[in-house]
Amino acid sequence: MADFVFNIAKGRAAELYNRVDANDPSTAELYVMAFNSGATDATLRDLDTVALIESDASTAEATNSGYSRKVLTDADLVAFAPDDTNDRVDLDIPDQTWTAVAAGTNWTDICIAYGLNGGADSAKVPLTWHDFVVTPGGSDIVMQVAATGFFRAA
Repeated sequence: MADFVFNIAKGRAAELYNRVDANDPSTAELYVMAFNSGATDATLRDLDTVALIESDASTAEATNSGYSRKVLTDADLVAFAPDDTNDRVDLDIPDQTWTAVAAGTNWTDICIAYGLNGGADSAKVPLTWHDFVVTPGGSDIVMQVAATGFFRAA
């Protein structure tokens, strides 16, 4: 589960996930991004776009060789389905693998964001932030998503 949900996404994360899953609009996507951040959660959760996260002086997206943002479309997502028995919605994505990530920037966190294909980072909405401490050194890096998913709306 998420370390925290960005303030801009509280009450919206499940709906934005559902928009990607429903292909509405057809360009809707989720992004999985690795960051090295020294910023506090309290500072980060107030940032309303991916561009604002990137502009934080103590936060930088990974630049290692072998790293690139993961882009998830409707075909990649677990079908959106409320859990009526437990009165909640769990959102899940597949585990993500980056192949042969070279040494360089250490990773401290993963951000999952919503946006439209081709849209600027200033239009991408950060949804969740996850602790993910990794020191790349040429091996594959696997982000294993919990069986309960990356986010729960209850």
